[in-house]
Amino acid sequence: MEVRRIAGALGAEILGVDLATSFSEERIRQAFLEHQVVFFRDQKLDPAQFMAFARAMGRPIEYPFVKGIAGFPEVIEVKKLEHEKHNFGGIWHSDTAYLDEPPMGSMLLAREVPPHGGDTEFANQYLAYETLSSELQRLLSGLKAVNSSSKADVSRTREDRIASDGKNAKSEYTAEHPVVRTHPETGRKALYVNCAHTARFAGMTEEESAPLLEFLFRHQVKPEFTCRFSWRTGSLAFWDNRCTQHNPINDYHGHRRVMHRITLAGDRPK
Repeated sequence: MEVRRIAGALGAEILGVDLATSFSEERIRQAFLEHQVVFFRDQKLDPAQFMAFARAMGRPIEYPFVKGIAGFPEVIEVKKLEHEKHNFGGIWHSDTAYLDEPPMGSMLLAREVPPHGGDTEFANQYLAYETLSSELQRLLSGLKAVNSSSKADVSRTREDRIASDGKNAKSEYTAEHPVVRTHPETGRKALYVNCAHTARFAGMTEEESAPLLEFLFRHQVKPEFTCRFSWRTGSLAFWDNRCTQHNPINDYHGHRRVMHRITLAGDRPK
């Protein structure tokens, strides 16, 4: 097994591993915590094998708005079809930050990819926090943010999948979380707001919150904090939702892209 970094900020490709047969849970976990997102190539996994790998890394949970595939309620299809204009989750975000206990991590396995485009960007939220001034860090450390599942820009990206694969769910989920969270395993501090779900600071109006939030949204996805992954069929990404954001790029109109996703349970941010 070889771990090869793909960018200066975060991200590493793990080579020499067949996740369908045997693998070192400890070494993969170590790489995951160090690099925040890890990638595997040429993984020929059926849904049961994909679930087995997910269970080795955490506890799979169901996604609130979309039904799982047949026989596997925790595995959802993340897809954009040839005639569709919006890609699922096509905005910078941290997965389901509107839940009281947001996920520890997420896994995405490529089933069908377009002939070009469809890359995913990831951003390091440790660096986003650490590069702020000490005074701004001090200010943010006392704030909580209100996160909602119903902000317009991200709701629009779910419409096609809810229409085809939706399940009965609450119309809106909301949760308050610290603006700066401490990673429960590494002890490092990470910025924990995102433009898809964070509506305002707790105790403030949206208008009062907007100037600082807009600055943070721009800051936390600066190019020097990011890496970019180009998918092939059989590629698998596993990212740490507690200290990263991701953005699937919507640049393949007229083509089909189908992925399988598993979400892993987390804890309440502190």
